Amino acid sequence: MAPILKIPLGRDKRIAIFTGAYNHVVDGVSLTLNRLVSYLECENTPVHIFAPTVQQPALAHAGTLTSVPSVSLPGRPEYQMSVGMSPRVIDELDKFQPTIVHIATPDLLGLQALAYARIRKIPVVASYHTHFSSYLSYYHMNKLEGVAWSYLRWFYSKCEHVYVPSRSMANVLNEHGIVDGVELWPRGVDITMFHPDKRSMEWRREKGFADDEIVISFISRLVVEKGLQIYADVVESLRDSGKKVRVLVGGTGPAENILRERFPRAVFLGHLTGNELATAYASSDIFLFPSETETFGNVTLEAMASGTPTLCANATGSSSLVVHGETGYLAEPGDVNSFIEYAHCLIDDTEKRMEMRVAARREAESYSWRLILGRINGFYDKILVRPEAA
Repeated sequence: MAPILKIPLGRDKRIAIFTGAYNHVVDGVSLTLNRLVSYLECENTPVHIFAPTVQQPALAHAGTLTSVPSVSLPGRPEYQMSVGMSPRVIDELDKFQPTIVHIATPDLLGLQALAYARIRKIPVVASYHTHFSSYLSYYHMNKLEGVAWSYLRWFYSKCEHVYVPSRSMANVLNEHGIVDGVELWPRGVDITMFHPDKRSMEWRREKGFADDEIVISFISRLVVEKGLQIYADVVESLRDSGKKVRVLVGGTGPAENILRERFPRAVFLGHLTGNELATAYASSDIFLFPSETETFGNVTLEAMASGTPTLCANATGSSSLVVHGETGYLAEPGDVNSFIEYAHCLIDDTEKRMEMRVAARREAESYSWRLILGRINGFYDKILVRPEAA
């Protein structure tokens, strides 16, 4: 075993990040952490990432990445599950000599990173990206919720800070006894990339949409916990009532066939990035996102920045972004009729929908990435300059 290193606290800032997703899959966690690493490197802060990898990564990662041992997640082969730190990984970590350990996923890798840091007296922070307990119901594992929260309470009690992306998520953690060190670290949005000016009638026509059709988009990873069934039920109900609505789907995932089977004439764009993604958002008339599992809702914010009215579940994440009745609507989670009612409001009141386009964009402009990322850098500094380190 490598000799134990006791890293003194001080101004030297060296961040080791441990995460279950960084480059092997494109999701909110990986995209956020890649942006954070890019920002830290621009600020001349040394940073080293430890995460699972695959032979053909889904994205070109930022920063220095050390691959950790992992296996495919049962039932979700697109995800890798870390199986802890090997001697090679520990050696890389020792060479880097972090002064802060940042854990993004409280899995086995995160648990070992926590143990490593505590033995070496390195401060630990955590960021809460995935609402783990809310996923259990989708996989018929509700009985494990109490166990999950017990573990999370213990894990986060060992961290100096726990960074949460929304006030609603902070409230959920507080209700389950996770109180100390909880800090708000919302996500940002590229307000230049995602913009109402990207709306294109020519693009819509190329995709086969008529000018008088209401395009209802779903842009996210295509997994059941994102509310695909509710999305489909709402669209079918609107069609049955005579509304001229069309389905636009952006993203890929194991549950894609749920939508393909129900909407064979829908427009499926696959995984989107850059201007194509921005154009898809802005060229939609309504962004419908029934997910109850978000800690923040990156896609909701991107839609808002694009000037698209949003119809989301009144749940963690979206409830902190959508201003009900102004930028969009918040429906009762899991209640199809509630979503249908608000969808009718958006479709039937064109003037209101146009007002929401403006309001949604204005609200999104307050989420500048540079300000958001600067906040977490400030949290790091706060730990490194506390009195006992002076």
